[in-house]
Amino acid sequence: MGDRTWEQVDRIRQWLDDETGDAGSADTRLLRVLKIGEEFGEVVEAVHGVLGANPRKGLTHTWPDVQKELVDVIVTAMVALATVAPDARQVFEERLDTLVDRVLPEPQS
Repeated sequence: MGDRTWEQVDRIRQWLDDETGDAGSADTRLLRVLKIGEEFGEVVEAVHGVLGANPRKGLTHTWPDVQKELVDVIVTAMVALATVAPDARQVFEERLDTLVDRVLPEPQS
C-alpha cells in the first residue's frame, strides 16, 4: 500500500483521537480493535443479503455492497493497527512479507 493510503489511515486515526480524547488509553486501543468485529458483522450481513440466506428478508444486498463492507473492515483494521503500533506501516509490510513468503516461497535456482 502506498504512502497515500497510510496518510489517509493516519488522518482517520487522528480525527478519532481528536474526537474521543485520551487516544493513548487502553480502552481506546481495545475499542478500535473490537470495532473490526462490528465491521466484519456488516460483511456477514451483506453476504447473507446477496445470497438471500434469510428467507424472511430475501435479497437485500449486492456484491458491490459486500465490497464496500470489506473495505470498511480493512480500513478499520488499519486504523486499529495504527493505534496500537506507532510504526504501523512497517509492521504491516513485514507481516505481509512473512505471509507471502509462507505461501509463495522463493524459487529454487
